[in-house]
This record gives sequence, C-alpha cells and structure tokens, in this order.
Amino acid sequence: PVAASAACVGPVPVPCFGEGVHQLKFEKRLQQSSWLTVVAMRLLVGVKRVIDYAVKIRVKPDQSGVEMANVKMAMNPFCEIALEEAVRLKENKVANEVVAVTMGPKTSGETLRQALALGADRGIHVLTDTELQPLAAAKLFAALAAREEPRMILLGKQAIDGDCNQTGQMLAALLGWPQGLFASKVQVDGDNVLVESESDSGIEITSLQLPAVVTADLRLNEPRYATLPNIMKAKKKPVDTVSPADLGVDAEPTI
Repeated sequence: PVAASAACVGPVPVPCFGEGVHQLKFEKRLQQSSWLTVVAMRLLVGVKRVIDYAVKIRVKPDQSGVEMANVKMAMNPFCEIALEEAVRLKENKVANEVVAVTMGPKTSGETLRQALALGADRGIHVLTDTELQPLAAAKLFAALAAREEPRMILLGKQAIDGDCNQTGQMLAALLGWPQGLFASKVQVDGDNVLVESESDSGIEITSLQLPAVVTADLRLNEPRYATLPNIMKAKKKPVDTVSPADLGVDAEPTI
C-alpha cells in the first residue's frame, strides 16, 4: 500500500512515492493530465430590458418620457452580444459558470429567463421600480461583484434606450479593475485577457489582468437563437432575487 503524507492533502488525492525521481515523474504526469485541469472562472453578464429596436418610439403626451405601455420589449442588443461571448467562453472551457444579471421591475424577469435560455447557468434579478441611472447600476454591479467574486464582468457597451455608454467605465472605476471597452474580439490567456477594439486609426489591442470589466461592441459576435429545449430548461434554472437595499446601495436618481 502507498503511504500518505501531509503533502498529499488537496482537492485531488495524490499518492506519494517518497522523495526522488519517482515522485517528480508522477507529479509531472499529474500536471500533464487534462482530466485534472479544473477551470474556476465565473463570468457576470448584465442584461437589460429595453424597447425592441424595431419598434417605432412614441413620446408621451405630457412630454415626460417615452411611451412604455403595450410596447414590445426585448433584451438590449449589446447585452445579448456580451452574453453570447460569455457563453462561448464557457463552451471553450475558459469559464465554468455564467451568471446573468438584470435590474428593474418584475417584468425584467422575462429578459433574465431569455438569458438563461441562451446559455446562462443562473440569474440574479435586482428588483426595483426605480429608473436606474448609470451610476446606480454601476454601484449595484460592484456590490454583486463583491458577493459573486467573478473574474470578468461583461456588459454591452451601451443600452439602446439611454445610449449613455457609462456603466462599464463607472463600474471599472468603482472596483479598481482594468477595463476593455468596445470589444470586437476577446481572448483569455491565463490571468490575462486580450481585448481588440476598433478605432478610427485601426485596431487597438489591450492586455488586461483579470479580474476585468469588458464591454461588447456590435462586431464581437453574432448571438444565437434560443432553442425550444433550452427555453424549457431555462424555467428550471435558479434565479436569485435581491433588492438594492439588500446590496447596500441607494439606487435613487441623483440628477
């Protein structure tokens, strides 16, 4: 029988052969064994419910905002691209969990279920009837990041309702994380991620150390369609509902 020692304590039981060349050869074989490779990267993805891009926008009679009643809603297209990228990273064994996050009223849960049908493993619904400004959304994401400890947060570069293009940048500043904006290509290499972004002068390539915040541009990928089996499976996936107060965030508008 092989004797065990304190050096063998770990997630994978490793038989010890004592000091010497046999132990070194055995450890080398362990490092080269693909079945022992464990991926531990959680991705947090924001998905926002907005008016469908194909709908003709109508202004309220009192000029106070956009008419939302009886209007077709959908997932923000840039959020959909960010979600697709996260799912692809999981399919390529780069990540092991994709967590979709939506913020808004109860009806936003429909967008969250759509995200689960597209490949997210579980969802978090920050339930609030307050119209969230970018800073409030960034603070909520920062609070969720402290709780979920993701290695990467993927967001759409902007929402097509407000077109603010601020939440990703504010979130990176609040967390003190590096940021890759307007990503047209994302490649994870160990503890780093390479982000390609299109600019007026060409392609800009940024190397970021994880954890990081990445915002998706239009050319990053082409999102998939949800299949009927995945739509049915999404109904059984877990969704955690929290409030801004639960996260210790004041979400009231400041402007």
